[in-house]
Amino acid sequence: MILKNSRIISVSSEIMSGTPVFAGTRVPIQTLLDYLKAGESIDDFLEGFPSVNKQQVITLLEEIEKQLIGQVA
Repeated sequence: MILKNSRIISVSSEIMSGTPVFAGTRVPIQTLLDYLKAGESIDDFLEGFPSVNKQQVITLLEEIEKQLIGQVA
C-alpha cells in the first residue's frame, strides 16, 4: 500500500500496536471509515478527534480515490 508510513498514514508497533493511524496522531484510519459508514460527516469526525485536521482527511480520501481508480482503470 502506497499510503503506509506516508505523510498521511503511520504504522508503528509502538503506536496503537501497529494499527494504521493518521500520521502524528493516535487516531486510527478505521475510525474515520467507521464514521463515514455510519453516515456521519467529516466535520463530526473532526469534532471528536481534534488532533486530526481536515486537510489530513481530504488528502487521505484523495489518495484512496487515486489508488482505487488506478486499480480499475
